[in-house]
Amino acid sequence: MSHLTSAGIAGRIEDLYGAPLADLEAHARGQAPGMLSALLGMHGTLALAERNIDFHRDHLARLIHPERQVGRHEVSHLFDGARRLAEAVEVRDVQAKSLDAVLQSLARVPAPEPSPVTPSPPVPAPPLPAPALPCQSTAHSR
Repeated sequence: MSHLTSAGIAGRIEDLYGAPLADLEAHARGQAPGMLSALLGMHGTLALAERNIDFHRDHLARLIHPERQVGRHEVSHLFDGARRLAEAVEVRDVQAKSLDAVLQSLARVPAPEPSPVTPSPPVPAPPLPAPALPCQSTAHSR
């Protein structure tokens, strides 16, 4: 499996939200937790896993350098370094896979098109009062 890098994921987050990652991180700090803060947190974990991979790989490379003797003491360090490297790779793979799945489920929503200005319908005229009936007197005529 070719793994997604934190830089590749950062680009996808930037494309999704239409802003640089640094701006998104600043924006997320002032907001309630939501999808953006979740994505940024997962991205941070992925980036940390990548740094751990680099660290443990470099550490193992120093331990097995051709000019260095590998004795009993170094063997335990080799095993420990290999275990830690494997753990960092596993964390990276899980984070990358999770982030990829979440990002695939999201799409950037296009900006709403401005609605055309429609003239408002004319307000109907108030109803006319009913015509008055001629006044009829209640007095008896003679």
